[in-house]
Amino acid sequence: MISTNQQTLSEFAEVLFHLENEVYTASCSALSNASIGEHTRHTIELYQCLLNGYANAEVNYDKRKRDKHIEQDVTFAIKQIQEIQNALQKPDKKLFIEYELNGETFRIESNYYREVMYNLEHIIHHQALIKVAIRQLSNFVVPESFGVAPSTLQFRKQGAQ
Repeated sequence: MISTNQQTLSEFAEVLFHLENEVYTASCSALSNASIGEHTRHTIELYQCLLNGYANAEVNYDKRKRDKHIEQDVTFAIKQIQEIQNALQKPDKKLFIEYELNGETFRIESNYYREVMYNLEHIIHHQALIKVAIRQLSNFVVPESFGVAPSTLQFRKQGAQ
């Protein structure tokens, strides 16, 4: 599971490496005028929330930094992804996820591995959106596996046999 996350993050960094900063920061009409950088920042910061909350077993995805540097500098974003890859390997343990909904605060029990899986599903979802933006804003050919769940890739592979 950790290795699948690391592979997905590697693929993400590789795709970003091929983008010029102008493409990375451009508004995309297909994404309600959000940029690739904004979607990238969002996914990076969720991983960062998980990693930063690991030590005290308290994670709050809503209290993200919302760092403009990540969404405006593709090279910096790639460095953040690499740092996440290097920090992801940790033992499973109980965590508490805190969030606010309609003015009420909730605290639910989870665990590190469950949250790593949540982040994997989340990043794949955003990669699919980013793929749409890249196709609209650039001539870069995105790998077909980018933004596709591992189970879907496996299903497609079995169907081809």
